[in-house]
Amino acid sequence: MIDYRKILALSFDQISQRTISASTGHARNTVSDVIQRAAKLNVTSLNDTMTNVWLEEYLYPEKQPIEKGYCPVDWEYVHKELQKKHVTLKLLHHEYAIAAKEAKKIPYAYRTFAEKYGHYARKFKLTMPLKRKPGEILEVDWAGATLSIQDRATGEDLTAYVFVAALPYSQMMYVEAFLDMTSANWLTAHIHAFDYFGGVTETLVPDNLKTGVIKAKREESVLNEAYRELADHYRTVIVPSRVQKPKDKPSAEGSVGHASRQIIAALRNIQCFHINELNQHIVEKLEEINTTDFQKRPGTRKSVFEEEEKSTLQQLPPTRFKMTEWKTAKVQLNYHIQVERMYYSVPYEYARESVDIRLTTDLIEVYFKETRIASHKRLKGNVGQYSTNIDHMPDHHRSYVEHNPENSSKWAATIGPCTEKYVAYILENHVEKKALQILNTLQNLTKKYAVEELEQAITTLLEISSNPSNTVLKGLLERTKQTSKAKNKPKKSTTASTENHGFTRGAAYFGREKK
Repeated sequence: MIDYRKILALSFDQISQRTISASTGHARNTVSDVIQRAAKLNVTSLNDTMTNVWLEEYLYPEKQPIEKGYCPVDWEYVHKELQKKHVTLKLLHHEYAIAAKEAKKIPYAYRTFAEKYGHYARKFKLTMPLKRKPGEILEVDWAGATLSIQDRATGEDLTAYVFVAALPYSQMMYVEAFLDMTSANWLTAHIHAFDYFGGVTETLVPDNLKTGVIKAKREESVLNEAYRELADHYRTVIVPSRVQKPKDKPSAEGSVGHASRQIIAALRNIQCFHINELNQHIVEKLEEINTTDFQKRPGTRKSVFEEEEKSTLQQLPPTRFKMTEWKTAKVQLNYHIQVERMYYSVPYEYARESVDIRLTTDLIEVYFKETRIASHKRLKGNVGQYSTNIDHMPDHHRSYVEHNPENSSKWAATIGPCTEKYVAYILENHVEKKALQILNTLQNLTKKYAVEELEQAITTLLEISSNPSNTVLKGLLERTKQTSKAKNKPKKSTTASTENHGFTRGAAYFGREKK
């Protein structure tokens, strides 16, 4: 039985439907339906009387028996309606339940409804699952058989892997060969297939290969991030087939076999020196397959596609998908990550953290827990280059980097003309590294002395010394400071006090007053 109380309790605590589904073990559609029905009936809190039985009766009154005897189902009508686009068995069951309620009959539960329809289909030797609807699904896979091309320089045979995409309704196919089965080629094959068909289906059904699916799960597979981005760009949904369940994508499996027989086998003796040359031969064979008449139905793959399916495809987006690749890396102690032997900085707070990296042709973006923390123009050329954003450095590192002759001269200009002249003298009479050490000491004096005091002391230093140095400057600043303290120190009074105090005894007290 569905745990209605737990679903609603978690929902009231603002827990996501995906988490609720994982926690309760119920399908996400079930969780969503329960929450929506509760909201529609203004169920906003739970009390002790609201048991699972009570909630089922309240949320799903159509499931409760009205009179004895189940309402009969017209299975032929159900089968015909399922051939229509967007019509599902769930929708037909809902309509059936409403009709049963109006007829004062007991409707079958959805599970029983589906099972009985399955028996009907098997009884009449119908194939399950049912025939696909136009524009609904594109099944994709790599063919098991391979082709080869010859390297002109070495004469070595290079393996070419064949990508196959098939539309189940019209059986229209797209085939292309690549030199490897990397994520980039997997995405490129999809883009070329969409361009070939001139549109996008509602759903993509791939196999559980690593370039598309990171981890296959029964409830919801973890998709490769670049593959998910491609699906978002083309406004389609990826539904991977179950592991070791080839019947989940029978059209792709059938098309793979057909392509293996009609294309791969036919081109086995063709000698090609470039992948584009091989693909040109594949296009010729593909066009022949797509325009060959069906044996058991009228028309060809191409004619059925153009007449019945092409108009149901979703339109291609205005711009092509920009190829991306995702990687993971650990931030080094120098707050840089290594990507293809190039180094890119991230904020130093993320040192030793694992981050996700999104790579495009000319840009690298770094993400930590789905939040972008850095982006860089992609480095090209010799390996070992660094791209460092100064804002990513801690304060003491930034100060070190920013301490250079240009910035020192700018700093001197903010103090005064004599300081500017003194800094120029230091830079001219010392090698750069030594000069920067001296200037660092000079700049640190502003922490102890006011800007006006420093400028005045440097003015005096330049007047009295032909070889000015920080040592002499510090002496001048200290003497100036001591002189200033002496001037500001209050002087002691030497005049006798004439004030009368209550306990002062005069001459008369001691008998010295004149008589």
